[in-house]
Amino acid sequence: MTGSGSPIVVKLGGSLAEGRRLASVLKIVGASRRSCVLVPGGGTFADAVRAAYKKHHLAEMTAHRMALLAMHQSGMMLASMHTRLDPVETLAGVRKALSQSRIPVWLPLKLSEGDETISADWRTTSDALAARLAERLGGAPLVLVKSCRVNASDTPAQLVRKKIVDPMFAEIVARAGLSWRVLGVGGDAELAQLLGSLRRAGRREPAKRAIARRR
Repeated sequence: MTGSGSPIVVKLGGSLAEGRRLASVLKIVGASRRSCVLVPGGGTFADAVRAAYKKHHLAEMTAHRMALLAMHQSGMMLASMHTRLDPVETLAGVRKALSQSRIPVWLPLKLSEGDETISADWRTTSDALAARLAERLGGAPLVLVKSCRVNASDTPAQLVRKKIVDPMFAEIVARAGLSWRVLGVGGDAELAQLLGSLRRAGRREPAKRAIARRR
């Protein structure tokens, strides 16, 4: 899975579930005519992990594993919201789903636990894990879908400083030479274009200010 044959890795920010945008984004993803893999953010499940980490003074490694499981909960939720989505845990599972024209929703614990290329702490969030999956898939293109506004000219380092992405994300996209984009508010039309999804005419949204990218 390299080059133009690679699926697009699409990471959906957990905060999308707090509004109505998640449903519309899932419609776009579900209508994709290009192979893609979904990576769920932890959302409110990860927020609960952060609260427990602070309240009970948990070890970072323990909290990291709990946060991975929070992504599992979000992923199971996503998979129940669209009939084309299938939860998977391995690269073999990803490939099998794609071969059946399904959209795999990656549950990260099995592949991420013990992965020495990522830090088992708060420096690594679902953004970095999505980048790591793209790296594992032979350098697949990566799209992060966020609920915040994103400056189109921001570099990974600037996105880290603004706390839009985590520090490990910047490290992984640099070492793997990944093609990446961050789509913020107003970026759904761009997502539909990337995935080849059908959209109703007259609903294209201005994307210039909503997209940070690297080609």
